[in-house]
Amino acid sequence: MPTSADAFLILLCKHGIVHTFVRLEDTVKLVKGVGGKCYGYVVDLASREDIYRVAKKVEEQVGKVNLLINNAGVVSGHYLLETPDHLIQRTFDVNILAHFWTVKAFLPTMISQNDGHIVTIASMAGHVGVAKLVDYCSSKAAACGFDEALRVELETKGVKGVKTSLICPYFIRSTGMFEEVNSRFVPQLNSNEVADRVVLAIRTSEPFALIPGFFRVLLPFKWIVPWPCISELIRGLVPDAVPVAPNARIETPSSAPKIDMKTDSRPMSLLPPARHDRQV
Repeated sequence: MPTSADAFLILLCKHGIVHTFVRLEDTVKLVKGVGGKCYGYVVDLASREDIYRVAKKVEEQVGKVNLLINNAGVVSGHYLLETPDHLIQRTFDVNILAHFWTVKAFLPTMISQNDGHIVTIASMAGHVGVAKLVDYCSSKAAACGFDEALRVELETKGVKGVKTSLICPYFIRSTGMFEEVNSRFVPQLNSNEVADRVVLAIRTSEPFALIPGFFRVLLPFKWIVPWPCISELIRGLVPDAVPVAPNARIETPSSAPKIDMKTDSRPMSLLPPARHDRQV
């Protein structure tokens, strides 16, 4: 998510398809194109050791990080009994366990400086169960619990300068995860609009954001209305979350392509807002 920050750091999960490396390079160019400094790092979010290694490298090469956005996510997209065990493990490694390791890596510095913000990108699937997404919904529910418990823990310890924000969007277009989702009544979200909403939550230190916002009104009915009605509503709203199951094979390149961070930046037509106080 390019911003106007003086220094912008990108941590990219390498448990995915090869073109994510190209996206990393493009994002670096976009940020440099508006005059910002940008650093791109590739990290295996399924590896605790690799996260700690890259986190240490980041603080040595870039400096102290006071804004952490846990945004990486994967989906298997099969009925539970048809989901291979290694894909379930991967879902939890990337979607929630990585949050523990990234936060443990950067939170101590945030607390010592009494300045920081941890953003957890969860999902509406963390509040509502959907067929074919048992592992995904479980990991996102864990992410919701992670954010709330962490916020309470920081308040218990008297840490006032470190904030947390939980973001729970509906299905988002153009992420490569739910391109074929069969969703009725509620359209898929635009990724740029979701990004803008995340930035707003950060700037206003908003603890909890549902996207679209009207779900905040509807969600309490889950605990009021009888379950058969809720089940029928969910199945009617999302008849098939993954009509075409994502490729179950994880492509890990034998040698990661080298990214030249000194490449000239690509011009960008939009001027960034005047804000230079966050190092992400």
